[in-house]
Amino acid sequence: MNPTTIFYILIGIIVFNFIFDLIIDSLNAKNFDHKLPNELNDIYNEEEYLKSQRYKKENHKFSLITSSFSLLLTLVFFFIDGFAFVDGLAKNITSNNILITVIFFGIILFASDLLSLPLSYYKTFVIEEKYGFNKTNLKTFVLDKIKGWLMTIVVGGGILALITWFYNETTSSFWIYTWILITVFSVFMNMFYSKLIVPLFNKQTPLEDGELKFEIEKFAQKVGFKLDNIFVIDGSKRSTKANAYFSGFGSQKRITLYDTLINDLETDEIVAVLAHEVGHYKKKHIIYNLTSSIITMGITLYILSLLVGSDLLSQALGVEKASFHIGLIAFGILYSPISEITGFLMNILSRKFEYEADDYAKYNFSAQPLISALKKLSKNSLSNLTPHWLYVKIHYSHPSLLQRIKNLKK
Repeated sequence: MNPTTIFYILIGIIVFNFIFDLIIDSLNAKNFDHKLPNELNDIYNEEEYLKSQRYKKENHKFSLITSSFSLLLTLVFFFIDGFAFVDGLAKNITSNNILITVIFFGIILFASDLLSLPLSYYKTFVIEEKYGFNKTNLKTFVLDKIKGWLMTIVVGGGILALITWFYNETTSSFWIYTWILITVFSVFMNMFYSKLIVPLFNKQTPLEDGELKFEIEKFAQKVGFKLDNIFVIDGSKRSTKANAYFSGFGSQKRITLYDTLINDLETDEIVAVLAHEVGHYKKKHIIYNLTSSIITMGITLYILSLLVGSDLLSQALGVEKASFHIGLIAFGILYSPISEITGFLMNILSRKFEYEADDYAKYNFSAQPLISALKKLSKNSLSNLTPHWLYVKIHYSHPSLLQRIKNLKK
């Protein structure tokens, strides 16, 4: 096999992924106008349902534009030997292999983010604003971008530099050290993300004493769940959409409620949502997800170690001599079909876990308040209540609302 053949295989994979996603998205879009099932017909009145349909259609159209724009930029970049050009820029700045890799990816990621910035702005300040979701002001939007870039430079750049150093020092066995590094980092972030990263973007405050805290603590005591950390996050400064999540484990476990969730739901509905989150912990879903992702990462890194040093991969992208960063780009594209399959399998597992967490809430608290909470959250976010079954299978980490309600009513 020669470099030209590999080049067109890479192009073929990129185009195939685009067409496949386009077909699945189009199938899903055909369901937008479907009549609501009887189990869901109390969520929207006629005017609200029409609004939700307009929101879905506008987002679908916008997604088509953004993905097409991304495909066009990618193909142009490939055919003008863009990777070789950026590689040359990095090598003109320094001769240090580690810095070359960091600068190479820094240029590509920063340029990509800048090009997508107008689309991100339009999504936030036009579409989300139009449908009453956006609460972000321009200052917050800009600061979020700057903070995100700084985090990418410090955290992402630091990890990338270490991985490149592992490769330069050990070559074929670098994947073992990289696997250990990513595993330690993943566990650390799982435990301390809410303490270290979230405060950079949002304010978190302990849930105040009152009826809600009392009912949460009563439920936690009933199921033998030690819970000292219940926080409220100011999600309303960016969006009206509500959420809640569980993070950490051991002494670092905590439940975080969006202030919008507290505003939108009744006390028993919030406790039902938290019972679902406690179910994830009790069923050890966090551990299972972390373990499966670590195992998948190890396999991926091992395969990477076999291919990344290939001259053919680098030559396919216009660089004569094998380079770690060029090989990483080519490998990422070649591996994407396998990544899609593993993502599909992980979604199957995730949906199974969601059913189990719903069942935990049903048997240890009550099904009805969880059903009403899910309906309210779907209504307030103008969720798609009639997704295509294949779209759900491929893209949904959660069962559809209809599937969850049917399960809760069993």
